[in-house]
Amino acid sequence: MTTDNPRVAAVTADDPGVAAFNSRPADTVLAELTVCNAAPGWAAAVERGRPYADRAALTAAVEAASDALTAQDVRVALDGHPRIGQRAATGEAGARWSQTEQSGVRREESTLAALEQGNRDYDERFGHIYLVCATGLDAGQMLADLRTRLGNDDDTEQRVVAGELAKIAQLRIGMLLDELATGTRA
Repeated sequence: MTTDNPRVAAVTADDPGVAAFNSRPADTVLAELTVCNAAPGWAAAVERGRPYADRAALTAAVEAASDALTAQDVRVALDGHPRIGQRAATGEAGARWSQTEQSGVRREESTLAALEQGNRDYDERFGHIYLVCATGLDAGQMLADLRTRLGNDDDTEQRVVAGELAKIAQLRIGMLLDELATGTRA
């Protein structure tokens, strides 16, 4: 998709990240969005909204697509995330972003061991990985959150996971736009 609309082109000129996002080929944008949230319907919904006038418009589209996630979408999206304390296998950007998001995890061995056990308990309880928007949290905070969430019923936890996915997607969209703006992304 191109920015043939002169009004949008003029507005996004102030944000080179949004301008680059709008002008990239659809298949490239879909691949990049899938790193932000692995649910194909989510990525397609955000891509279809191009061109975006600015970051606020893109942020609103990301929020709307996140709000529309089904339980199956959430399952697919979870498959795109590593367990807390593990490295991502989702390509260069996904691994880099995940490492940045989980930077607070690499701490003392006893906390890491407790997180590993908590991950197993959570997986057994809910049937999927524990996911938290880890940015700004240390390992102790994540462990406390995990332990609290183990007490949630299935419906509550489904809503919490969807909310965490939405937070992560918003952060990753911001990182993507920043990388596009600076040319650090191919």
